[in-house]
Amino acid sequence: MHHPRGEPGESGSNLISVTRAFIVRRNSEAMTDNRSILVTGAAGRLGAVGRTVAELLLDRGLPVRAMVRREDDRAAALRAAGAEVVLGDLLEPADVYRVVNGCRRIYFGMSLSPGYLEATMTMAAVAREVEVEALVNMSQMTVSQMSIQQTTTSPQQRQHFLSEQALAWSGLQVVTIRPTVFLEGFFLPLTSPSVRDRGRIELPFGQGKTSPVATADVARVIAAVLADPIPHLGRIYELTGPCSQDMHGVAREYSDALNREVVYSDIPPADWERELKQTGLPEHLIRHLLTMADLNRAGRYDRMSDGVERMTGRPAMSIREFVSLHADAFGGRR
Repeated sequence: MHHPRGEPGESGSNLISVTRAFIVRRNSEAMTDNRSILVTGAAGRLGAVGRTVAELLLDRGLPVRAMVRREDDRAAALRAAGAEVVLGDLLEPADVYRVVNGCRRIYFGMSLSPGYLEATMTMAAVAREVEVEALVNMSQMTVSQMSIQQTTTSPQQRQHFLSEQALAWSGLQVVTIRPTVFLEGFFLPLTSPSVRDRGRIELPFGQGKTSPVATADVARVIAAVLADPIPHLGRIYELTGPCSQDMHGVAREYSDALNREVVYSDIPPADWERELKQTGLPEHLIRHLLTMADLNRAGRYDRMSDGVERMTGRPAMSIREFVSLHADAFGGRR
């Protein structure tokens, strides 16, 4: 029998029906896939990226496996919120395999550490073996200005650069997140004592401009990617605050938030290094912070991106908003 163009015969109809049924079944399986999303560093302190990512995913009703280093109140809180809490060390391959196995997507982030590159390689090897569908990697904005012939003096930043290279070679489906300096991780602990006690931001940043970002904003971007990774695979998202300004401008935002005068005092780098060493911070972290100061003075943190608003539909938090939220830590308002 002749069939007009575009009209299948009986065998063609059967083939189409079978194909449609297969597609529907595959889509249904994908929609009902209840394998967990792994979040590393999930028991970080309040404001930490991993902890906030876990909370945001749970709020979306997604299954979360939260990797923590130890059982404590933070782990208990994650469990109470609905996460599957697992203990493990990112530098122990057997731990990583046990934690990753059965997960479909991963957020990989780790505190500053001399073992960061080793942890990244371990995670990449395990993720390849268990065939995860997406890995969201926390990196740093400075990597975009680095190359094999031009890195920085920060051992941590070098490890982030090499980690990005290794993940690119791994064949994994990777989404790279490159935030600028964190408000919680840098400005809150390193400026609150002098603002509280003397009304001054004391840093060796010179006239360099910076655009710090809130970890909550970075976490919102990561959660959005993990919830629906396919449109983002292979992409790099550079995330900043809403404004790049020098430290005098930053001090004005502190003043507005606290309703009292806060000024910027540009201190010598050697003095700052001496203060950091007196606090007992690890040498790895001190070298990283000193490099950040050098790069700020050189204008390398003068970056702007609309990534937060583009990905989440909400603008990034300003310094003024951040200081207002943490007013007590900065000595309170008048």
